[in-house]
Amino acid sequence: MTAMISIRGVSKHYETSRGTVRSLDDVDLDVADGEFITLVGPSGCGKSTLLNLMAGLLMPTEGDVLVAGQPVTGPGPDRGVIFQQYALFPWLTARQNVEFGLRVRGMKKAEREQVAQHYLELVGLGDFAGALPKELSGGMKQRCAIARAYAAQPSILLMDEPFGALDALTRVSMQENLLETWQQERRTAVFITHDVDEAVFLANRVIVMSPRPGRITEVIDVPLAYPRTEEMRLSPEFADLRARVWRGVHHQPEPTTA
Repeated sequence: MTAMISIRGVSKHYETSRGTVRSLDDVDLDVADGEFITLVGPSGCGKSTLLNLMAGLLMPTEGDVLVAGQPVTGPGPDRGVIFQQYALFPWLTARQNVEFGLRVRGMKKAEREQVAQHYLELVGLGDFAGALPKELSGGMKQRCAIARAYAAQPSILLMDEPFGALDALTRVSMQENLLETWQQERRTAVFITHDVDEAVFLANRVIVMSPRPGRITEVIDVPLAYPRTEEMRLSPEFADLRARVWRGVHHQPEPTTA
């Protein structure tokens, strides 16, 4: 069976005034259709670079990035990207923000309103469809951004620390909400985080990366059943997985200077 995302021998180098910087080095990874993976590793290890290669926002120096067996040559509607910044249009309501991509695609007004409302309901913002971003909390803004990404019907969701700016309680709530939405839609999901608990709580597999140049050093299966619950976070199984990911991230050799 063809993987939804295939990374084959991918390296990414940048030329700087100080010489060549190797961000990624010979990365191989397959992500199955409907799988949820998290990427963890030290700052500067190339997590965001790898995600941007999947999104088509960057091209590899060496190797290939495939989506559904086809080479990635640029951004596409099959991949929705969610960043830490909410990137909402401040003059549009929540529903209008979710509708934006649908309007660009030429969807008729009545249909796009229905689609937008469906995804706002899915992320728990059905009662805030008419609110402007300034009237929403940080967590609500990010839920709106997630609804907008889902509404475009991508096969893949690529998320770069989307909850990084949120307070701890809101972050936990957002994790649970994201998983509820993912379980209903089952899009392939790639999620970058620095939070080990978050990585374990969300994922089918946690991908651990090395300091620069980024390589995959460990792939950790998370055999916890969905839905994930608060009780599960407190279980011995979760603690064991968390400890394994923590060791994988923090007990690594120092990064090279190249």
